[in-house]
Amino acid sequence: MGAFAEFERSLIRERQREGIALAKTRGLYRGRTPSLDTARAAELREKAAAGVPKSVLARQFGISRETVYVYLGAGD
Repeated sequence: MGAFAEFERSLIRERQREGIALAKTRGLYRGRTPSLDTARAAELREKAAAGVPKSVLARQFGISRETVYVYLGAGD
């Protein structure tokens, strides 16, 4: 019974991968839109370089601290 379920699950995954590939070719599978546009991201980097705390930046821009770190790069 377990082997049959495992085989069925592998078929489901294969069909899912095919569907995602087709959607990507049609331009329907783009992923999440960025939280900030390029101008606001540049503003975020400028304020961070000026020494504004990351938690304050997160509140000002309406994003999480983790997202602030993503926009600043792993080194900050």
